Amino acid sequence: MTLTCPECEGPVELAEPVRLSEIAQCADCSSELEVVGLDPVALALAPEIEEDWGE
Repeated sequence: MTLTCPECEGPVELAEPVRLSEIAQCADCSSELEVVGLDPVALALAPEIEEDWGE
């Protein structure tokens, strides 16, 4: 399945079956993307990993 990167509008390939919260990487801009919807399949920029400092 090919979707469009929300950052650069380049093609992003996803293997089927697509799963919610799956992480993909755009080959054009190297952005990490997260599957945020399944019907229709939608991509958004993945949140940055933050340190929790032991909280």
